[in-house]
Amino acid sequence: MNYFSDINFSKSTILESVLFCLKKIKDNFCKKKVFSNLKYKLKEAENYISHEENSINKLNKLLELFYFHWNFREIEGKYNLSDVLWMDKVLKTCQGTAISLGVILLHFANKLKIPLNPVIFPTQFILRADFLNKKTVLINPFNGDILNHNILELWLKGNISSSAVLYKKYLEISQSKDIFKKILNTLKSALMEENKIFLALKVSNVLLKFYPNDPYEIRDRGLIYSQLECYSLAVKDFSYFIHKCPDDPISEIINLKIKSIKKKIHTIH
Repeated sequence: MNYFSDINFSKSTILESVLFCLKKIKDNFCKKKVFSNLKYKLKEAENYISHEENSINKLNKLLELFYFHWNFREIEGKYNLSDVLWMDKVLKTCQGTAISLGVILLHFANKLKIPLNPVIFPTQFILRADFLNKKTVLINPFNGDILNHNILELWLKGNISSSAVLYKKYLEISQSKDIFKKILNTLKSALMEENKIFLALKVSNVLLKFYPNDPYEIRDRGLIYSQLECYSLAVKDFSYFIHKCPDDPISEIINLKIKSIKKKIHTIH
């Protein structure tokens, strides 16, 4: 049986799923230490919110604990993007990005039965809490601040277009599997940019365990193979992508890559 079949996105938190995969990718991943840290923090969180009776108060106490006592925060100074996506490292340093911090906060909310959910907003990852009184609270995972529609619309106008509009669909709850995929894809891209190609290939292979026929995942693996000078494997992956996505504008670029690689192979021989 494939060890990735052990992951059940309906029963595991996103953090647990990502950590499960990271231990297959990172040679120095310390499973015992990471999960012991999570268990200790969960016990502390349970005690911290134990006197609160309603979900809104429980969420407020969790945010207080997470950002002010545990001091989770946006990473400071110069850093590699992968530094804030290795979730074991984020748990150790308490510094991360919106998505890494958000996924950790979601983990504790899930364990504490607090109704917090992920949202892939166009400009950054955010969190949304829906309560029984139909009150919805939107949260910035960088610092725990409450977001309103005016702020979100400003984000859109400042990052996408001055004519951008805040549509209701932008605030819809995202699926756990989509968040999981986004984290690993971002990590893969970061490792490629940092020239950590073998690690990027390991991340790519993990993603292909979940999405074995995804032409975009196969295309990315082809790019990694080409950087590793595994040219025949790269051509095979690129050809698959072109066959599956002939109308994608990037297919023309990939086709040029295939021709360039074939020239290299011909020159070598």
